Amino acid sequence: MDTQASTGKMGVTSLALFSLCAVIVVDTLTASASIGVSSIGWWILTLVVFVIPYGLITSELSTTYPGEGGIYDWVKKAFGYKWAVRTTWFYWINVGLWMPAVYIMFAGMFSELFFPGLSLFWQVVICIVLTWLTIWICNVSVDVGVWVTNIGAILKIAVISVLGFGGFIYAAKHGVANEFSFSAMMPSLDTGVAFLPALVFNLMGFELVATMTKEMKDVRDMPKAIFLAAIITAFLYVFGTVGILMALPVQDIGLVAGIIDTLRKLFGDGDFGQMMVYIIGTMALLTFIGNMVTWTMGASRAAAEAASEGELPDVVGKMSEKHDTPIGANNITGALSTAVILAYAIFAQSSDELFWSVFAFSSCIFLLPYLFMFPSYLKLRISDSQFERPFRVPGGMGMQWLLSTVCFLTIAQAVVLFIFPDLISLSVNWTYSAPVLIGVLLTIAIGEYLLKLAIAKKKQANKSQDYQEHTA
Repeated sequence: MDTQASTGKMGVTSLALFSLCAVIVVDTLTASASIGVSSIGWWILTLVVFVIPYGLITSELSTTYPGEGGIYDWVKKAFGYKWAVRTTWFYWINVGLWMPAVYIMFAGMFSELFFPGLSLFWQVVICIVLTWLTIWICNVSVDVGVWVTNIGAILKIAVISVLGFGGFIYAAKHGVANEFSFSAMMPSLDTGVAFLPALVFNLMGFELVATMTKEMKDVRDMPKAIFLAAIITAFLYVFGTVGILMALPVQDIGLVAGIIDTLRKLFGDGDFGQMMVYIIGTMALLTFIGNMVTWTMGASRAAAEAASEGELPDVVGKMSEKHDTPIGANNITGALSTAVILAYAIFAQSSDELFWSVFAFSSCIFLLPYLFMFPSYLKLRISDSQFERPFRVPGGMGMQWLLSTVCFLTIAQAVVLFIFPDLISLSVNWTYSAPVLIGVLLTIAIGEYLLKLAIAKKKQANKSQDYQEHTA
């Protein structure tokens, strides 16, 4: 493929909106606010130490090695197909595991907003209907998917802006709900460490746009789009978190109902206030669908490309003849999401616990490919140094080692803390950690089994080729 230009329709604005829709997750804004006022310090530290290096590395990789596989292509080029299979498996399957967490939160917020006390049965029905609506959108066409993601990005900006501005206006009238002193805003390990991985999770996904190269006007637009999206993302997250903390005392912030509670506090109980809560609350709910459409589109394309290379089962690579969308990967994502929703519904204690368990499990799987991505960047810089790079990360190799190592360690600590959130205090709550750890190990084991099948398939293909050449 020509690395300079393409026949696609997506320019800088569309690419930035796609990235915004992929990266900004309104559903975990309450998790970052639950850290308390020190979350502001944590946001700023994470942005400087992690997001800037991550954005630079992603820009170089996506412009130097464009292709629909994205992160899969980079890992494959650096470390071979075995690590590429593992990468794609985690990157793709996490969407089917994460979708239940997002739609569990949707159902909880929907209930809080319109039908207080809605039974678990009906919440599960809502989750399953939304899962298949998402899959249908992704199966219909890329144009519809991009249209949904653009609207999703605009709604996210609107919802977070309302939370931010509303929090400042509320504070001006009623005073702030939490202390915003300089010392309170400094990063602190004793405040809500369990939610720190959510900050890292909230900032991942800038590389997803690299899977849309066919749709781009010019691949060289990616660095501009990535950094435009990163700057807007950083501002919105901090702004939205501050807004929630201005209005709600930290101990009152619920993971599922936190956004609706904040809106009620901001707009009051009057008729106008109620109407605004419904409008903004509905917009927040619609962003959840936009988010899942974005990730399903990107991850399924990467999986379909891997399947076409014989590295995932053939069924994953099935493409729609009419729409050229990865219907095989999409439909499996929907089936997995449905199964997880039903399984977790059986064990559900409360929507907050249910949301966080599914979220932590899926997030660990989601973050694993990034443990391969940053070493891949270093390897390609060393082994493929002569290849033309339309965008290069500034600095010598010492700087590249530093940036890659910092990014790698940031991801690694997030994975560990998702599984063992009490590790900072040198204790482990096995009631919480065991199911999450078992889920992660089981997913890794299934990936290794699929890798074994892929290796056998490759050997068989090579034998057939050798035989044909020998008999020719």
